[in-house]
Amino acid sequence: MLTNRQIIIFKTIVDEFTRTAEPVGSKTLMNLLDISCSSATIRNEMAALEELGLLEKTHTSSGRIPSSKGYRYYVENLMERQLDEEVKNSLQMVFSERHYSMDEIVKKSCDILSQMTKLTSVVLGPDSHCQTLQHIQLIPISEKSAVAIFITDTGYTVNKTFQFEENVSVEDIQTCCNLLNEKLSGTPICDVLERMKEIQPLLAAHISRHEVLFEAFVSAFVKFASDQVYCSGQSNMLYQPEFADIEKLKKLMQMLEDSSLWRQLANHEGDVAIRIGNDTGSNQLLQLDDVAVVARTFKLSDHEEGQLMIVGPTRMQYNRVIALMEYMSKAIEQMYKDEQGG
Repeated sequence: MLTNRQIIIFKTIVDEFTRTAEPVGSKTLMNLLDISCSSATIRNEMAALEELGLLEKTHTSSGRIPSSKGYRYYVENLMERQLDEEVKNSLQMVFSERHYSMDEIVKKSCDILSQMTKLTSVVLGPDSHCQTLQHIQLIPISEKSAVAIFITDTGYTVNKTFQFEENVSVEDIQTCCNLLNEKLSGTPICDVLERMKEIQPLLAAHISRHEVLFEAFVSAFVKFASDQVYCSGQSNMLYQPEFADIEKLKKLMQMLEDSSLWRQLANHEGDVAIRIGNDTGSNQLLQLDDVAVVARTFKLSDHEEGQLMIVGPTRMQYNRVIALMEYMSKAIEQMYKDEQGG
């Protein structure tokens, strides 16, 4: 249990290090603290906080920085969520412009998160593999392009545009659409491609350009069925001093490209989870000491959910990041509810 003075000193160190990325020494603290303390008292308290594992020394400075354990303690016990009205108003304006598809909502959320936090954002759309295909609509745009609209049993809708290598008639597109709906409706998403192969001869018997349509549809469906992991703001990591080391930056970029990792990180209890690189149990997934991931769940139905994630240095502004993610997740849930007429 920390004393009131230790709490004030520790919180000040976290706030200052988050702001400057520079280790915090006793002289700096004397100028920042509202309480009256001698330099010796501050040093003693810093030593006590270090013994508790909340602070650590760096090799290059006599100052202290928060440890992984310290960040976790800060988030769980001391953090005050901060999201000003200006940010809320900006988000409301963005999402009230027009109705977005779920796919567009996920992508836009990802971009907004990275812009507002100056960090990297990852958004996982609902996992389509546990759903069944309910309906397909193919809408011609021109003789060489069309939009495929996939609707699942949970009401999840995604649009995918695809191109044909040869001209295809509207009649062929409509016939293809009718056959696909007749044969694929109710099929689990994970089985659709296998079923497509089985009905290819049927398409060939009824459609002159069946090969062109079959290949285009399969391509569009693969995009729909693949893990919907969107990443935005990767370049923001270039401006974080923690990743000035090119080898560390390379590892981070490889991590960001690994969609399976994000699905693993999404498996957590509760609405918010925080993974810190060298914290116990997290390093097996993150494998980078200076990286933290904050994840927030958004629920679209009883069986369907996605994840908002922020990736950055352990020195991120957790109070603002978590408040922003909470607000965003509620906005996504409300938009989806409005879209479904709820």
